[in-house]
Amino acid sequence: MRTLRVGVAASADALPREQQLAWRLAETAVDPVEVLPEVVEMIGNRIIDNAAVAVASLRRGPVVHARHQAEAHPYRPGSTVFGIAGAYSPEWAAWANGVAVRELDFHDTFLAADYAHPGDNIPPILAVAQHTGKTGHDLVRGIATGYELQVALVRAICLHAHKIDHVAHLGPSAAAGIGTLLGLPAEVIYQAVGQALHTTTATRQSRKGEISSWKAYAPAFAGKIAIEAVDRAMRGEGAPAPIYEGEDGVIAWLLDGPDADYQVALPDPGEPKRGILDTFTKAHSAEYQAQALIDLAIRVRSKITDPTKINEIVVTTSHHTHNVIGSGANDPQKYDPDASRETLDHSLMYILAVALEDGSWHHERSYAPERAHRPSTIDLWRRIRTVEDPEWTRRYHAPDPDERAFGGRIEIVLADGTTITDELAVADAHPRGAKPYARPDYVAKFRTLAEGIVPAAEQDRFLELAGRVEELSAEEVRQLTVTLPDGALADVKSQGIF
Repeated sequence: MRTLRVGVAASADALPREQQLAWRLAETAVDPVEVLPEVVEMIGNRIIDNAAVAVASLRRGPVVHARHQAEAHPYRPGSTVFGIAGAYSPEWAAWANGVAVRELDFHDTFLAADYAHPGDNIPPILAVAQHTGKTGHDLVRGIATGYELQVALVRAICLHAHKIDHVAHLGPSAAAGIGTLLGLPAEVIYQAVGQALHTTTATRQSRKGEISSWKAYAPAFAGKIAIEAVDRAMRGEGAPAPIYEGEDGVIAWLLDGPDADYQVALPDPGEPKRGILDTFTKAHSAEYQAQALIDLAIRVRSKITDPTKINEIVVTTSHHTHNVIGSGANDPQKYDPDASRETLDHSLMYILAVALEDGSWHHERSYAPERAHRPSTIDLWRRIRTVEDPEWTRRYHAPDPDERAFGGRIEIVLADGTTITDELAVADAHPRGAKPYARPDYVAKFRTLAEGIVPAAEQDRFLELAGRVEELSAEEVRQLTVTLPDGALADVKSQGIF
């Protein structure tokens, strides 16, 4: 790996292009290095994972509305949209598919200096591949770049500390991934990366307070913007530069400012892109920092004969977990039974209350309004709080992956004074967990979430294609979607401009 030190440069110094982060991202994107077999396999896993969570969300309002917007933009050759037949303008197909993938907060994740769902790169890159007639080999190379660059940015640059939404790392990575897919020169990718970053920086209020459907829409928007940025750059249009390092650029005014000193590690020329192998998916439909704690709650449930006898629960965890999904966020909405599903998904207190009562977790039942309004749940929910512990925070950011931890310690105090304590560092499905996810687990997740929605023959067809993604012809790439029978999604059309 080679490390680039990134900070703010005075305009008078005319920072050379080869020293700019956007240019280094573009250089990585154009490297013709082939994709490792284990990376190819993981890309296939994540294509399956994305489809699994997308089909489970096809009848949910935000997904329906995004799909209706895409349906208003038929196009040829065009791209596919989950659930329906036809071809649509690639940026709108990526939009609809991106919302479907993200709606349940149930696909892959990467946590470091910042956080991300790198699977969000797949919808825009796949949409462009379908529209432009690219093969599975091309698609795999593009997705490998998207993952590699988003992981590199998330490792090095914290957006959350400055209340910038994490999709600011997604716009550039998706644009670069599309550039790799299309075989574009570094100059074009450089301009596209700059445009994508410039237009996808937004506050993280989308994940704070009253969390709305925009939580799912934000990454889809970044993917749509990335496609449009690449299109403009291919036509010769440029971007603000240097976009990261400029006196009035992103670092100077949105991030660490004039004293910033980021170190971004990128592969050397000819070094394989392995970033996707450092990412991990979810076994539960909830914010990733809750994954290990759901597993832990299910584990300790057997020790509790009556959850109504719990006096208090204290979760000791990292700064990030405490302040984003814990009581440290100081969001009253995180204790509100009338809160949106998106808000409950970011309330560790709610999630623990339900997991402890039920001894399980379900992507729909656990969030149902009647479930959130159960009196015993509300009572238990409001007895739960989180606290930050410096050691868990250190482990959250530990450079050694074998030491890194995204869980916490739970202390349950019962009415009779008995105390139950236990801890879990990583989720069971994590690569270092008790039950690491492998191809059969991804397939099982897809089958489970598609049951009753996608006919068995269509499930088989899709899984067969995804299982040999690198070998697919251009025509087969166009078939890399899941389509429901006519009339299965006959929802009432929403009314908008389009």
